[in-house]
Amino acid sequence: MSQDGETTMNANKTDITEPTGGDRWYLNIMSPNTKGEKFAWLDPTTIYINGDAFHDLLNDLVSDLENVTCDVIAGLDAMGFVLGSALATRLGVGFLPIRKAGKLCVDTDSVTFSNYSGRMQDMEMRKAAFAAGTKVLLVDQWIETGGTMDGAIRLVQRQGGKVAGLVAIAMEDNEKTASYRQRFPCVTAVLPDSDFQQQCNRQSLDSFANYEPSMAFPKW
Repeated sequence: MSQDGETTMNANKTDITEPTGGDRWYLNIMSPNTKGEKFAWLDPTTIYINGDAFHDLLNDLVSDLENVTCDVIAGLDAMGFVLGSALATRLGVGFLPIRKAGKLCVDTDSVTFSNYSGRMQDMEMRKAAFAAGTKVLLVDQWIETGGTMDGAIRLVQRQGGKVAGLVAIAMEDNEKTASYRQRFPCVTAVLPDSDFQQQCNRQSLDSFANYEPSMAFPKW
């Protein structure tokens, strides 16, 4: 192939890490784990750094929530605060933080749960946080084992709230998350049964092979 031909082909090649990179392009800029087994297998927060990525993520989630109604969004400590509060602003509803235990200076209700690593932890929610019958949309950044979300569901239901649905960037497939999909509306940026869902299930994204931190840099 001539140099001119190669240059033309490269110019026409779609960059999947840019807004022109197709549907849900922002999933390709998530960072792989570089610190070992004690940490989560990826870091989705790179999506929040890139303004175009964060904007398009929220657009997709809001669109997919079209048939879900809620009175308030509850975000799970800590990264559910970022995604949950942004969605609350977009949807025009309030935001309720569900905290790790021992952080709130008011009366609280608490539960013990098993996090993604299998470690037992406690989380708490202010008491009372809402009137009985309030429709609460639960938001976390990522649902891996479902243990953390299980604790949040129990807190909401214990105060008489109705779980309006679950939202995350992705929900990995397992027995617990399958039960969530049966019981509640579940909205994720990673679409169920997609190739990206399969990559999440095996906890290794194809995009990791070419990942560079600069993919998430703010544009200026």
